[in-house]
Amino acid sequence: MSFDYKKEYKEFYMPSKKPTIVTIPKMNFIAVRGKGNPNDENGEYRQAIGLLYGIAFTIKMSYKGNHKIEGYFEYVVPPLEGFWWQDGVQGVDYTRKDTFNWISVIRLPDFVSKEDFEWAIKEAENKKKTNFSKVEFFTYDEGLCVQCMHIGSYDHEPATIQAMNEYALENDYEIDISQKRLHHEIYLSDPRKFDINKLRTVLRHPIKKKNDCLSEKGKPI
Repeated sequence: MSFDYKKEYKEFYMPSKKPTIVTIPKMNFIAVRGKGNPNDENGEYRQAIGLLYGIAFTIKMSYKGNHKIEGYFEYVVPPLEGFWWQDGVQGVDYTRKDTFNWISVIRLPDFVSKEDFEWAIKEAENKKKTNFSKVEFFTYDEGLCVQCMHIGSYDHEPATIQAMNEYALENDYEIDISQKRLHHEIYLSDPRKFDINKLRTVLRHPIKKKNDCLSEKGKPI
């Protein structure tokens, strides 16, 4: 049976519908950066998703070819995730989606080295005749966070975020979003296939103890 990150790491991918505090370890990702409204049919975001999955499945299926990755085991490709921010905006303004900056990512298994990643880029470009130069190997050390499972439309996320913020304050933490520590979403449902009112999205915000100095966690490398 293939290793499924969602099932093996439920504390990261299947949190409660009530806010909880969690410490997220350093992880490596396939990543594409961009700007603009994710709902734009011909926008950068839709193109980025295609690039991410092109590399994700090239790595997943590598065992069938000549490139052998040390420590490889069969696995389910982890869910799509995203880090989001808007210049000059504290938090997220869902009424101004055209101003979104984002890093769209898919988690890499720990056995995938940067050299394996670079092989996958070349392999995908050769086989798919597509330019994958926007795709990068991205390391993120997220650290201490408050998170919650959000059920429903993305536009209704503010209510869940408010509950997360209140929970953090009640437990002597404060939200620590900055240029280094970002609003984070993990998409467990495909909006093309699910009722919008039943979409499951993990929402995660970095936190720190009240009055603490800025955490070094969450710094993209």
